[in-house]
Amino acid sequence: MTMAEARISVLCSGNGTNLQALIDSCASEAPDSIRGKIIKVTVNRKNAYATTRAEKAGIPTDYFNLVKDGFQKLGEKDPAALKEARLKYDAALAERILRDEPDLIVLAGWMHVLTTAFLRPVSDAGVPIINLHPALPGAYDGAGAIDRAYEDFKAGKLEDNTTGIMIHYVIAEVDRGEPILVQKIKIEEGESQEDLERKIHGYEHGLIVKATAILSEKISAAKASKT
Repeated sequence: MTMAEARISVLCSGNGTNLQALIDSCASEAPDSIRGKIIKVTVNRKNAYATTRAEKAGIPTDYFNLVKDGFQKLGEKDPAALKEARLKYDAALAERILRDEPDLIVLAGWMHVLTTAFLRPVSDAGVPIINLHPALPGAYDGAGAIDRAYEDFKAGKLEDNTTGIMIHYVIAEVDRGEPILVQKIKIEEGESQEDLERKIHGYEHGLIVKATAILSEKISAAKASKT
């Protein structure tokens, strides 16, 4: 029986190096490659190079932005207005993503914390969301994770001089979803923060591809069993 491919929707904000790793794996015939198809790449920043990477691979793109698309006024400072804008944007984003009927959503450098206005409808549709975070589970949630780990290392407060990265399911609590894959990374004496960042980024591509491949395989098998 031919396995039905997993339909993957990817969200990016920047250069898209992790997206490129996903694109390359989807196109590969290697046994451990992703058994899926990227059906859409959504970006929230106009000049995100991820858009170019997707277009070169023939993948449809969508530039959807808080300000451009009328959810938030440029320079808005009022906290209540900002919160309302985020909730409305997230609800609209979920609607746009779900229109493509994805089986899996991958956050590949998506620099926007998703609220329950996005997470709830996606969860109700039965679509898992996964994210890469450059820290071990329960450590350095949120932004600046590498910076904070390195500061603790320099201060002698980092346990076993070890940080890491993880791929986890996305829930409302930032970076607290169940881990799928974890990679520990040792910080060596004399290593600069720039060295550490390069080392971490070197592991990221492999881990996001491996986690996406694992879930795509499960999704494909489940879809095939229904046909």
